[in-house]
Amino acid sequence: MSKTHHHHNPRALLASFVGTSIEFYDFYIYATAASLVLGGLFFPSGSPQAQQLAAFATLAVAFIARPIGAVLFGHFGDRIGRKSTLVVSLLTMGLSTTLIAVLPTYAQAGLWAPLALCLLRFGQGLGLGGEWGGAALVAVENAPPGWRARYGMFPQLGAPAGLLAANGLFLLMGAWLSPEQFRAWGWRIPFALSSILVIVGLWVRLRLAETPAFTASLRKAVPPKLPLATLIRFHWRGLAFGTFGAIGCFALYYIVTSFTLSYATRTLGYPMQQLLGVQLAAIPFLALGIAFAACLADARFSERLVLAGGCVCVVGAGLALAPMMESGSLRLIFAYLAVTLFLMGTVYGPLSGWLPTLFPAGVRYTGVSIAFNMAGVLGGGLTPLVATALSAHGGLAPVGLYAGGAAVVSLIALVAAARLRTDEAGQAPETPGLARQN
Repeated sequence: MSKTHHHHNPRALLASFVGTSIEFYDFYIYATAASLVLGGLFFPSGSPQAQQLAAFATLAVAFIARPIGAVLFGHFGDRIGRKSTLVVSLLTMGLSTTLIAVLPTYAQAGLWAPLALCLLRFGQGLGLGGEWGGAALVAVENAPPGWRARYGMFPQLGAPAGLLAANGLFLLMGAWLSPEQFRAWGWRIPFALSSILVIVGLWVRLRLAETPAFTASLRKAVPPKLPLATLIRFHWRGLAFGTFGAIGCFALYYIVTSFTLSYATRTLGYPMQQLLGVQLAAIPFLALGIAFAACLADARFSERLVLAGGCVCVVGAGLALAPMMESGSLRLIFAYLAVTLFLMGTVYGPLSGWLPTLFPAGVRYTGVSIAFNMAGVLGGGLTPLVATALSAHGGLAPVGLYAGGAAVVSLIALVAAARLRTDEAGQAPETPGLARQN
């Protein structure tokens, strides 16, 4: 057993890291493009605010698609295996992103333009719905004893890596192109470049072996015919705790990245280049937070306790949002983003180690994917819209309270999850009578 571990580990970790980096890169370039240009290019010319809201609404399309992707890919991930499912989810996501690069605008194609944009956005969400769960399991199910959180941090590190690549690219393009060039054709470049990343990701994933936990679960029992039905019937508590336990991290994440970028450039009047630069400098703190939390979870506490501690700190970060962002000082804005992204790492990093413990191997892909993506929908999908509306009426203070409130919801779920039964390895016990059901 240990031999196969050492044989597959580097490849499994690389496969989980590369895939999530691409997925998150794709998502971030879309969120950034939506903040900056898509409203004016793809929607009828009304008020700029209506166009901006329409662009943010296309962000929400992917969040509708994500739970559907979670169910679809989760079904096959639990029935035929992690590896092939991961390849298909990557292709779905990558092709959708690359095709956005060649879309006609509203001026060229009328209503077909926003329709096609929404369709490809749906494809992106569908792929991401199956991506993260599979990547997390490839890492965690290959982990030697006592290394679960540290193996689990690799898919999580894909987030800062994807964000760095996306933001860095937008920063370079801002330096090279005039605003007119960027608006005319420059915004398409990041979408086109996504195709190179997908080829790299596929190359790594096609050479992957199936995870030991999935292979072992196949030996014990036939996979459930409908993993979703088994999950809802026997493991709904894990699903509820997992979903609400992850909400805080998504709400915080969207507020700190896409909302602050949009608010600081539009309302506070900072130049976009300056703010992207500050954000870029703060992103490594997210990676530090992820690594710190993973080491802490493996060494001293469980993933659940580290997540709970992070949630408590996030409430404080929510209260500091208005005074620090509106301070008029770029240094204080940087300090705020750096500290908050570090805290975000503590409520995000251990998720990939904790969520799989809530479900047995036979329904784990479905369970982890649905919990993660439903949390994304509830915590992230509506947040840019809610934050934009709140800030229009009350400035940044209510937005900070919203972020803190989301963290409190997660804290309650994490505390309640202590009551779930687990086996010696800290995993959820197998579904009762699964082998007999089939």
